[in-house]
Amino acid sequence: MSTTADLISLLKNELKAAGVTYAVVAERLGMAESSVKRMFGKGGDMPVSRIDDICRIINLDFADLARRVADTQPLMLELTLAQEKAVVADRTLLVVAICVISQVPAEEILATYELTEARLVKALTQLDRIGIIDLRPGNRYRLKVAKGFRWLPQGPVMEFFRKEVLDDYFAGGFDGESEVLMVVHGEIGRGLANSFRERLMRVGQDFSNQHLADQKLPPDQRRPYTIVIGMRSWLMAALADMQRRKPAAAPAAGRPGGRR
Repeated sequence: MSTTADLISLLKNELKAAGVTYAVVAERLGMAESSVKRMFGKGGDMPVSRIDDICRIINLDFADLARRVADTQPLMLELTLAQEKAVVADRTLLVVAICVISQVPAEEILATYELTEARLVKALTQLDRIGIIDLRPGNRYRLKVAKGFRWLPQGPVMEFFRKEVLDDYFAGGFDGESEVLMVVHGEIGRGLANSFRERLMRVGQDFSNQHLADQKLPPDQRRPYTIVIGMRSWLMAALADMQRRKPAAAPAAGRPGGRR
């Protein structure tokens, strides 16, 4: 939610842009100019009703002011645990959440999935209440998560994918048009590992950006793809089971089992 301080700061800028002074505001509100200055000063106290009154002086809609403040808020890179739990608690909500994070328009969600408009509006309203989107008229929305957004690695959504999605995903042959599956094992310097991670993240971001750019194409010219990108310090069991075990270190002198 936008804070009152954010609203006041933006309103101050709007007054300046409109050429309206504190003296004019004081006269229109029937207040002392010093009182108006205190309201706009650092740590000043201004009730929402008073902000609305000042908006009317410069013909600014309060809802528009609040929307502009919301647009300036930093986007989330991750959801909270509570937000993710709310998303996975309802299958319809999860489907709609995945769609909006991919910035799929409401009309395309309706055309693609077995959802009534009422169910979609209910889900969008829930996502607005949870804090994932800012729902606007006409079922339009503004996403509150950043481009580099990811689900919590050990959170409820990834747990859902591990249980219900990964087996189905990897059961495919990966031999269709433009498909590929690579499993590459190797040992690299620790300093380079983060560089590879960043490059893989850029691939994922490039894919997301292309998805958004291709929304303008007709549906028959688009095809759904899913990229799973991962890298971890790990050795598959088939290799780990065959590794030579390092001999146990000899006890140090002066300790139990050592020379005295």
